[in-house]
Amino acid sequence: MQQQPKRWEVAPRASASHFAKFPNLPPLVVQVLYNRGIIDPLEAEQFISHHWGQDDPYTLKGMSAAVERLKQALVNQEQIVIYGDYDVDGVTSTVVVMQILQALGARVQPYIPNRFDEGYGLNKHALTELANQGTNLIITVDCGIRSVDEVAYANSLGLQMIITDHHSLADELPPAVAIVNPKQTDCSYPFKELAGVGLAYKLTQALLMSDIPNPQGIVAEDFLDLVALGTIADLVPLYKENRKLAGLGLRKLNDSLRPGLAALLQQSGSKATEITATTIGFVLGPRLNAAGRLDSALVAYKLLMEQNGRKALDLAEQLDSQNKERQKLTQETVEMVREAVLSDTSQSLLYFVHHPEFNPGIVGLAASRITEEFYRPALIAEQGPEVTKGSARSIAEFHITEALDECSDLLVRYGGHAAAAGFTVKNELVETLKTRLQEIALQKLECEELRPTISIDGEVNLRGVRSSLVQSINNLQPFGIGNPTPRFFSRNLRVKYCRAVGQEQRHLKLTLHDGKQDWSAIAFQQGHWIHTLTPAHSIDVVYNLEFNDWHGQRTMQLNVKDLRLGE
Repeated sequence: MQQQPKRWEVAPRASASHFAKFPNLPPLVVQVLYNRGIIDPLEAEQFISHHWGQDDPYTLKGMSAAVERLKQALVNQEQIVIYGDYDVDGVTSTVVVMQILQALGARVQPYIPNRFDEGYGLNKHALTELANQGTNLIITVDCGIRSVDEVAYANSLGLQMIITDHHSLADELPPAVAIVNPKQTDCSYPFKELAGVGLAYKLTQALLMSDIPNPQGIVAEDFLDLVALGTIADLVPLYKENRKLAGLGLRKLNDSLRPGLAALLQQSGSKATEITATTIGFVLGPRLNAAGRLDSALVAYKLLMEQNGRKALDLAEQLDSQNKERQKLTQETVEMVREAVLSDTSQSLLYFVHHPEFNPGIVGLAASRITEEFYRPALIAEQGPEVTKGSARSIAEFHITEALDECSDLLVRYGGHAAAAGFTVKNELVETLKTRLQEIALQKLECEELRPTISIDGEVNLRGVRSSLVQSINNLQPFGIGNPTPRFFSRNLRVKYCRAVGQEQRHLKLTLHDGKQDWSAIAFQQGHWIHTLTPAHSIDVVYNLEFNDWHGQRTMQLNVKDLRLGE
């Protein structure tokens, strides 16, 4: 099966009267903002300046109760545990709350469960151990909102719980002393999409606004670098307060780096002159996540806590090594799944591949790769002795969690959203689950033309593009979910030069001519075009406009996302 050609979907152009409202902005920037639903001049100004003023932490339901309980624990020197998660959001959340409580004189320690032995979130064995160690109070970060039974069990052990979690709620809330989650129906906090580390930051803000003694003069802004790291890595929408926090955090990351992050960048060999959302998404985030995917996330936690540069380098080396192993395992898993997919003569509309050798920390990455390559929903799972645990990724036309809802009688547990989910099924029911999911996919997708869509912000005549315009587009960073990197489209660019580059010649380096000037272009993962393109060809191109910084020289560049042979 070959990859489906992508559908190009160009956003409708704003009206002339709309452009007239923004006399001080380039029309292309106005169009990009318009495509993101930003149509008011004041809102546009606030977006560009990263302004968000509605951020009083005490308007979060449960915050006052959480602060009062923490004040009591500090005064009485109770033993506090921060119970986190093994991804970047969970680890940064743990570090933020640990460091603020340490600075305020608390008796506090972290607990991050092991993905392989304990799974996600609260578990009764860990709670028993923590109670036996004399713990009085547990603060969850990035987990706990659905742990009704576990919190009730903790209470029976004499433990009290504060839940801070940004995930969606179930019908019943856990019986905790305080729950801080803006998704609570009666929570008046205006922004509902904070990451786990965003809520950890709000707790930090609230603590420091209270009358708790602060002998070290610590301020909440000290943790913005970690907030940006966790927020961007967790793929929450980068608008409103998340945009403000990410922007401020990126500024702090570029002003001064924690020893652990400096060591991780050094170990990665990154030559980036500026830390951006891309640096977090492709350099820092994967290496920090690798620890929890292959072993214990405590290595990532220790790296972010470490103040000694030499020790930080040792930890960074360990994480970099784990990331290389993660990449290798992912590639091996993808190849095994691809082989199964290509041997499927029934042309299934949904792929379900399970194997005892699959690593549970890798299956989600493999499912993402397969879904991206073949544009089909994909479920990849590790088959254990008794149960099969896996991850699902889906396409825009198929809500994977709703499909799992129709199979709830077959599942031990599951959860997720439209595009991604996790699930556990007893081994004897795997084939039944696979068959039912494929039947659901057939019902919902049989009449669909399944092709990935590239959303394009507008058509551009490159002859009029100057570096000042590229800089104005760059000012809309950080890019991510909710504020994707702007994509543009140009017709009939003549190929002057092209060659395959990179490992296994996977990428394509191009020089394109717009009729007036030459443009340097790079097309990642599109080296196959080298067998088709010649200098005689004209092509239509979808691309990001960006700067390429090389040996102190800054030039404009097209980062090609797709191309077609011109007419």
